[in-house]
Amino acid sequence: MSNALVPVLAVVGTGLIGGSFAAALRRVGQAGRVLGVGRNPASLQRARDLGLIDGIADLSQAAAQADLIFLATPVGALAPILQELAPMLRPDTLITDAGSTKSDVARLAREILGDRHTQFIPGHPIAGSEMAGPEAADPMLYHGRKVVLTPFEDTPGLLQHRLIRVWEACGARIALMTPEAHDRALAAVSHVPHFLAAAYMAQIIHAEDADTRLNLAGTGFRDFTRIAAGSVEVWRDIFLSNRTAVLRELDGFDQALQALRATLEGDPDPAALEALLEQAALARRFWGGRSQM
Repeated sequence: MSNALVPVLAVVGTGLIGGSFAAALRRVGQAGRVLGVGRNPASLQRARDLGLIDGIADLSQAAAQADLIFLATPVGALAPILQELAPMLRPDTLITDAGSTKSDVARLAREILGDRHTQFIPGHPIAGSEMAGPEAADPMLYHGRKVVLTPFEDTPGLLQHRLIRVWEACGARIALMTPEAHDRALAAVSHVPHFLAAAYMAQIIHAEDADTRLNLAGTGFRDFTRIAAGSVEVWRDIFLSNRTAVLRELDGFDQALQALRATLEGDPDPAALEALLEQAALARRFWGGRSQM
């Protein structure tokens, strides 16, 4: 029997997130056998060729063999996966996910798994890239990054500790939150920024001189719009599943934008414009320095 934290790991979705999770645990010798599960045979074979997984399995095989099942799929795909896993799930198998929203995931787990929902601990690693596929897998993706876990009130402490140890083996730092608090915070610092980057790119490419604008764009534009290149399927599901919080944040952003715009309309107000810009600049500098601590 393997002495690894996870003797048998099943990764559902072997792209950037799932592949990196497997690679991170393998790097530190904490994953024994790794099974890959997915809907794309070519992607699974590529993950196997890259050494991310040892074998290819279906959900029934994963449920029968795995000690930990890591769901690295779009949030919209979780319901049918949980429905298929539920009747075959071993009582000692732990399930977690990597979805960017947590309230919907927690609700689905309760509805579909019933009394066995305590075997599921919703999670969200705050890490990623615009890259996709098994080739994008990086064993250091989670090193030094935060991973939010939103356990249920009745989640057994031993299971929670077990998952924390697994993530810490990947080099991650753990934060515990409620699903609702997670979704509010992520709407502000992740979901709405992506929404705005996508909207801005759409505005640029529909301009008559789009080619000229893009040819003149520098690193600031590239940094601002980089996240718009992310998986369309993943982000569609994020926006729909967290729409209430996203819409609330968009309302707040609209107020801030209107206040800034007002300093330019009519008789421009240089002092008010400078004050708003200074406020934003100081906040960003302070956060930037603190985030490196």
